[in-house]
Amino acid sequence: MSVSSQYVGRFAPSPTGPLHFGSLVTAMASYLDARARGGTWLLRIEDLDPPRESAEAPAIIMDQLRAFGLDWDGDAVFQHTRKAAYDDALAQLEAKGLLYPCTCSRKTAPTVYDGACRARRFEETRDDYAVRVRIDVPAISFNDRKRGHATFRSDTEVGDFIVKRKDGLHAYHLAVVVDDCWQGVTDIVRGDDLFDSTPRHIYLQHCLNLPTPTYAHLPVVVDASGDKLSKQTHAAAIDATDPLPQMRLALEVLGQPVHRGISNRTTLLARAVDHWNIDRVPSASFRLA
Repeated sequence: MSVSSQYVGRFAPSPTGPLHFGSLVTAMASYLDARARGGTWLLRIEDLDPPRESAEAPAIIMDQLRAFGLDWDGDAVFQHTRKAAYDDALAQLEAKGLLYPCTCSRKTAPTVYDGACRARRFEETRDDYAVRVRIDVPAISFNDRKRGHATFRSDTEVGDFIVKRKDGLHAYHLAVVVDDCWQGVTDIVRGDDLFDSTPRHIYLQHCLNLPTPTYAHLPVVVDASGDKLSKQTHAAAIDATDPLPQMRLALEVLGQPVHRGISNRTTLLARAVDHWNIDRVPSASFRLA
């Protein structure tokens, strides 16, 4: 795979369970944005965290996407097959002097890391450690298609972050950056729960001399309590046997025409592609009753 000037989007779920309605909204937004611009839409299964994953989930997720007519281009990519690429990226960062071992526990380390282990060296560290990347710029800025210009201060809003965990697993931030470049992804449409992760991704892209995609962060779907739909909040799986009502609701959530008179899934998606306008997506989260 190589970087292309054509629009290349992607949907990248973690296989912790079946897709729920919030996942469907994100998948449809990403799909519609890609197809409306004549682009490619890829599927990547982000299976880097075996303790949290379900062995059956990848097949279930792919079956759900097919049932809703969200057909991806090419073969799905599984991150567990890409570990050598992540190790290569780590080697590049280490060669630039940007990595250090961190023995702090997740429970005690602040969310924005304070650099307590910055002076540690790998050859002198005997305890179990995670690997952090040091941020050596004062701020990171980018333009988001939905949220506009954003600037994050490195010392108070980002902090040095983990790129390899104590258990030896590669961190999400590293893997997503490496794979987006490898797959030639040019445009990322995802939930705004990942908005705060974007400066980390852009920083790694800069350090690894990789292109920065265009980002669009959309409001997430929340439950009656205001919590983001997730496996942790016991969100129900989407019903693959009756896709149309859920597709129409997803279009409503995204501020798009619902096309209630259409009773065919394929026709509904085609009409949704023709009328897609990301500017119509509301700025507030959608609350399910």
